[in-house]
Order: sequence, then C-alpha cells, then structure tokens
Amino acid sequence: MEATASLLDAAAVGDLVLLDPLTEESLLHALQERFRHRDIYTYIGNVVISVNPYCSLPIYTPEKVQEYHGCNFFAVKPHIYAIADDAYRSLRDRDRDQCILITGESGAGKTEASKLVMSYVAAVCGKGEEVTKVKEQLLQSNPVLEAFGNAKTIRNDNSSRFGKYMDVEFDFKGEPLGGVISNYLLEKSRIVRHVRGERNFHIFYQLLAGGSAELLQRLRLRQDCRHYGYLNRESCSLPGVDDAANFRAVQNAMEVIGFSPAEVTALLEVTAVVLKLGNVQLSSRFQASGMEACSIPEPRELEEICQLVGLDPGTLEQALCSRTVKARDEVVLTSLSVSQGYYGRDALAKNIYSRLFDWLVNRINTSIQVKPGKQRKVMGVLDIYGFEIFQDNGFEQFVINYCNEKLQQIFILLTLKEEQEEYIREGIQWTPVEFFDNSIICNLIENGTCGILAMLDEECLRPGTVSEDTFLGKLDQVCAAHRHYESKATQNAKRVTDVSLPPRCFRIHHYAGKVTYNATGFIEKNNDLLFRDLSQAMWASRHPLLRSLFPEGDPQKVSLKLPPTAGSQFKASVATLMKNLYSKNPNYIRCIKPNETKTAMLFTPELVLAQIRYLGLLENVRVRRAGYAFRQLYGPFLERYKMLCKKTWPRWAGSERTGVEALLAELPIPAEELAYGHSKLFIRSPRTLFDLERRRQERVAELATLIQKMFRGWRCRTQFQLMRKSQILIAAWFRGHMQKCRYQQMRRSALLLQAYARGWKSRRLLRELKTQRRRHRAASTISAYWKGYQVRKAYKKYFRSGASARLANFIYRRLVQKFLVGLRNNFPPLAVTDRTWPPAPYKFLAGANQELKDIFYRWKCKRYREQLTPQRRALLQAKLCASELFKDKKTLYPKRCRLGQGCGDGRGQAGARGQAGAR
Repeated sequence: MEATASLLDAAAVGDLVLLDPLTEESLLHALQERFRHRDIYTYIGNVVISVNPYCSLPIYTPEKVQEYHGCNFFAVKPHIYAIADDAYRSLRDRDRDQCILITGESGAGKTEASKLVMSYVAAVCGKGEEVTKVKEQLLQSNPVLEAFGNAKTIRNDNSSRFGKYMDVEFDFKGEPLGGVISNYLLEKSRIVRHVRGERNFHIFYQLLAGGSAELLQRLRLRQDCRHYGYLNRESCSLPGVDDAANFRAVQNAMEVIGFSPAEVTALLEVTAVVLKLGNVQLSSRFQASGMEACSIPEPRELEEICQLVGLDPGTLEQALCSRTVKARDEVVLTSLSVSQGYYGRDALAKNIYSRLFDWLVNRINTSIQVKPGKQRKVMGVLDIYGFEIFQDNGFEQFVINYCNEKLQQIFILLTLKEEQEEYIREGIQWTPVEFFDNSIICNLIENGTCGILAMLDEECLRPGTVSEDTFLGKLDQVCAAHRHYESKATQNAKRVTDVSLPPRCFRIHHYAGKVTYNATGFIEKNNDLLFRDLSQAMWASRHPLLRSLFPEGDPQKVSLKLPPTAGSQFKASVATLMKNLYSKNPNYIRCIKPNETKTAMLFTPELVLAQIRYLGLLENVRVRRAGYAFRQLYGPFLERYKMLCKKTWPRWAGSERTGVEALLAELPIPAEELAYGHSKLFIRSPRTLFDLERRRQERVAELATLIQKMFRGWRCRTQFQLMRKSQILIAAWFRGHMQKCRYQQMRRSALLLQAYARGWKSRRLLRELKTQRRRHRAASTISAYWKGYQVRKAYKKYFRSGASARLANFIYRRLVQKFLVGLRNNFPPLAVTDRTWPPAPYKFLAGANQELKDIFYRWKCKRYREQLTPQRRALLQAKLCASELFKDKKTLYPKRCRLGQGCGDGRGQAGARGQAGAR
C-alpha cells in the first residue's frame, strides 16, 4: 500500500485502468495528484478525463501537435490531442465514421475541449489553398456561434447556451471538404431576463463595446450598457475579456466564412432591434368601456426600431398593444393589458433572436456544406450544455438535463452495458459489473404516454383552464409511484416532511443528483406562442432578413394549425442526435469541474468525487479492467494482419475465424491475451495490439521493399528491351539517313555543275544583249538631239518675239493671287482698336494693300456699330462730342485720352472715333 501511495505521489497514474488498488479514494487521489502536477488529462482505456485548470497551460503548442501526430494512443502522455489523432486516423485509415462526445457539468471546459479537437484536426490534415480555406471556415464558425449563443453564467464565463453538433466531412485522403452544424434549443429566455451576476448573450456587449461610432449611430444604439433593459441596466464587463477585440474577431470570422457586407449589416440591425425592444415601455389606460388597455407613452424607441426595419410605427404599436381574435366569421380587435403587452413584447424579442440564430447557423452551413455526390467520411464533434443544478431550475434546465441524461445513456450503453452484453453475445467468459442504468430516468421524461414531456404537451393542448397546478396534479397522479420522482403531494402521501421542496415544484433524481424544478413557466415556455399580429407586423417590414424570419406572417399563408411545442421539438431533435451518434464510432471526453469559484489550479475533492460518482468513472474502470481493450470482426482483422503469417498471405482460402487462429498461432502472443467469440476476436491488453501494429508496420515495410525490388527489376528489364528496340530502330534510321545524305550530296554536285553551265551560257547571252542595248541607246540619243535641234530652230523662227510679254503677265497674276491668298490666311483681329495690317510683299501692291486696309477697318467699325445697344450708342456719341469740344483746347487732353485707353475706355473712344470716321 505504501509502495502504491509513493507511486501515486511520484508520478500519478496516466491510465486509471492500471490503478491498484481500485477504490473511489485512490481514483480521486490519482486525479488530484495529476492535477497538482498540471497533468489535466487522464485515461480510462480510450476515454479521456479532462479536469478544467481555469488557466492557460503551455501544452497546446505546434510542437505538441507534431508530438501526438501519428502516435499510438497509449505510447505518449494522456492528452486531448491523442484522442483527436486516434479518431482522425481511424476515420482516414479504417474508413470508420467517428464522433467525439464531450460531456460534463457547466463550466467543466467542454467548449474549449471542442475547439482544441477542431484545431488539432485542422493542423494535421492536408494542405493546399482549397483545404486551407475550408479549415479556416470551419474554425471561424466557432467565434461567430459563441458570440450569438454563449453567455456568462454564475458557473462559467463562456457557457454554451445552446447545443452544437458539427459533422466535419473528409474525402478519402483525410482532407476536409466541409461540414454541417446542428443547433439544439437556444436558451432564448436569457434574452429578456437573467439573474444578477450573469450576462446576456455576448454579441450585445461586443456590439456596444466594439462597434464604431458610425455603426452605432446607424443602428440607433448607445455605447452604455446601462441604457438597455434587457441587459439589466448594469455594466457587465468581464475581467480579462476584451469585448471590443472579440467583436472585431467576429467581424473577421464572418468575412472568412463568406458573409457579404449587406448580410453582416442586416444581422446587426436585427440584433439591435432585439436590444431596443427591451426599452419599449408600456403604460396602463382605461377605455370608455372601463376595460384596461395598454399604450406606449414614449414612442421614441418604437420609432427608431421601425426606422431600422422599414415598418410603420402605428403597425408595430397596434401589434404590441392589441390582439386580433377570430371567432367564426368575425374578427375582433382586443386591447391587451400591460402584463399581456409585456408578454407579447418579450415573446417577440425571444422569437426574433431565436430565429435569427437559426438563420445564422443555416447561413454558415451554406458556406461550409459539401457539394452533393462526393464520397465522404464524417467526424462529429458534440459540444452541448452541461448538466445544470441551480438555486431556481426552470424549463430550460429541465430539457438541458434531459439531454445530458440521454448522453449518459449513450455512454452507459456503449461503454458499460453494451460491452458486457457483447461479451455474453459472443460467448466470452465474463463477470458482470454492477452499474446504474439511467434508462428509467429517460423513460420517466420521454415516455410517449406517461412521460413528463408528453403530459406537459397534453396540458398545453387541453381546452379549458390550464395552469402549473393542473400540470403538477397530473404529474402527481401518473408519476407518484416512480422512485425517481417526488413532489410535495407525493411526500405528503408518504408522510415525509421536506422543507427544501416548495409547493409548486417537483424533483427528479437524475444520474448527477437530485434537481428541484420550479413548475412556474413550464406551460408558457413549452407553448412558446407568438401572437399572429406580431408575426404579421414583422412580415410587413421592408427589412429582407427580418421579413424572411416570419414566413407565417404572410396573410396569404395563414394557418390555424398550432405549431409544435418546444418540448416536442427538442425531444425530436435529441432523438435525431442520438440516432446520428449511434451510427458512428464514439470517442469520449469526460470533463470535470475542479471547483465552484473558477479559481485557477484549485482542486475541491468533494466536488470532484460527486462528479466521479455520477459520471460512473469507477464502473467504467472496472469494466475496462475486467474486459478486453480491443475487439474486431474476424474479416477486417484478417484483412489487416494477414501479411504477418505465410499461411494467410497473400490470401486465405478457409473461413475467416480459422484464418485468424492460424495467423495468431504463428505469433508469440500469450493465450490469455486472446479470446475468440462467435464473430469477433477480443484482445485484452492494448500493448498486444501495439505489438501487432508494430509487427504489421515492419512487415509492410518489408513488403514495400519487395514490391520496390520487383518493380525496379521489371522497370530495368522493360527499359533494356526498350533500349534494344530503340538501338535497332536508331541503326536503321541512321543507315537510311547516311544513304539519303550521300544522295543529297550527289544531287547538290550535279545541280552545282548545271548551275555553272547555265550561268556561263547566260553571261554570254547577257554580254551580247548589253552590246545591242548600247547600240540602241546611241542611236536613240543621236535621234533625240537631231529632233531637238529641229524644234529649237522652228521655235526661234515663229514664237520668240511675243514670249516675254506673256511670261511677265503670267508672273504678275501669280503674285497677285499669292498675295490675296496669304492675306486671307493671315486675317487681322476683328477688334476695332486693333489697326494692325500685314505689309505688302511687293512694292507694286502697296496702293492696293492700303486700300484693302482702309476698307477692312471701315467694315470692322460698321460691324461694331451694328452690335451696339441704343444706350451704348448714345454714350459713345456723348463721348465723341466731348472729344471734339476739348480737342486742341485742353493741355492734358491727349494724356487723359491715353489714360482712358489704358484703363479700358479706349475701346469705347476708338469705337466713337470709328463711328465718326465712318460718318
């Protein structure tokens, strides 16, 4: 015993199956010792126990990822990466769909565990641009869903308030193709109320803290959290949490996933609408009939909401303050009381947010879903709310704990009950291990006729007065004899006094302990009714996203059928989830919360011991120790390991079981390590399986070497034959080529001789032709000179006397034409003050040039006068008269005239002078 204690103190046991002696105390002590040494992971066979340290540890580095990549599960220290790697390799190499079930109490670290699993799988799977894009989209879905679906609770700063199951789909190479996310029962009641010390969903605080001033102004929001009723009008900043940085991370994540800017804006607008609905206040008033009615005294918040979604304020106010009731063929508008109005307002806020969250999940699925038709393998990761026991437990805690009961049932069936039944079924000798089977509790809740959910639905659908008291009465009547149910009425019947059980409550003995549920609100929350007027008001908005969330508001599609209750919907979702999980090979991560105060590295033995008991860890260890660690059908086992025996390699002709027996008889494995069932082989120790895997890897290496040797020999022989054929072909082609070259040489020589002969003959002919051409040119030249002489002689005789006059006349006309054309192309400006004129190019044109200058100037003055207005004409005439009066009579007159021209009046005076000159 002392040796065992010293062993536990020195190095805590990594696999609790090896723990000796096996008691609750030794198991708890082993977990505590490992936790003290910062070893937060422990094995029970292939089940991982994770104790939340509430602090960051340096055990998730890239080096750790490489250390656990491709390793044997038990060959390295316990780690969450080991189970993730084992599941991934089983999926990739053995073609078996996997699921990783992460369970535990709220605050035990389930969400972080799921993120670590996803990050590890993303790190070890294939590379490439498309693969990297898919991995980023899968990983970035976490911060978006956490922002909209997680909140701070008393026990956990980042508690998942919804259930999430993600199926990651891979191709045959193990590279991710995409995924599908399923969400279960968002805790939408948190929208309208939560206890002090807790927070609403993260997105509200992140939006207010991280949104830019422009964004908040567009959304009509204030940055102060205390302004909003749904946030309890208190500042709820978390120590160590930067909401502004988280909001930027959410925006980046949505961009990576593929959200368009318009979709992000629409999403935030609807989120702002939910937040602002909590500030819509109602007041009481009385109608003329004396009936109470409600109204909205301060419509500012209502108007801002309507501006955001494009809705008439009067429509929304009427929907909040009144209700349309159809009685036969009549439609009656009934006013609501203040309490009914607040109920409708809160129901609208909860429904908007819940449907928005469903839309968000579907939008992410649209981006990450796999195209149909591709062959795929699936790894599912379940991150769902943990078991909850609060001071006041309501409908939400009831369905959450029901889901955890179902997950515990899976664990019991697949690891305890199913394992023991399998030994009996296969004919293996077995000593049964006692364990608690929680099927009786699941049946109490989900039984189709007398289960709590069935009776709750029956009460919700029953006509007449329905209340929590009638519901409790039915429960007491049907479940009174059930040993896992008790209420005040059943205690009174047994004459038991228990002050801890209030009158309007009932208690269920769950696998994790007794939980007292307050029946108040069960009927309302299960019905989850939303007045049709509110649905129609949302449909009437011009906001595309908000309008799409309420298809039942379309007046053309009015249905009188009651929607399914929240309990029945959740029960159906859980049934689908269980079916999905049963179809896959399970891998378990059992999370344990070490203390209630979220203190780093603090281990509370009493709290941990309670979790050890209700998680059934001790029974799990006993089953593992008494049973066999590995089992497999004979066919797949023989197919995988047949190369280890000459008798079974390369193929076995007999039965599969005979082949497995022959195979294992050749190997040095003790007989007590093996058990042969009717259809499966059982191996007791993981080390035996590791030895088989090692031998297989060595044999595969030998076979690979043999295959390489044979392939290289075949390749060399094939290459020699190819080279021989090539040599023969090259020789044939070479000889042909040589003959062709010889022929070409002879042909070129003959052509060269022919060319020389033809050239000699051509040159001789050319010389003769040149001589004839020179003779012809000489004769032509002599003839031309003679004809020219005759023509010149005749010209002198008949035309030389009058040629000079005609030539001079031609030159004169040509110069005049050139002068006039040049004058046209260099026309002076048309301003009357401009007296410039091009000079005459020749003296004989001076008179004509002066005459043209005078004509042009008079024409400009005439044109200027025609453009003058009567007022301007009168002014210029007055200036002309003054000019004539003072001319040669005033000493400063010429200077003043020049000053006037310099100041801009010259145009007018010149115009006047031009007018006078024209006269």
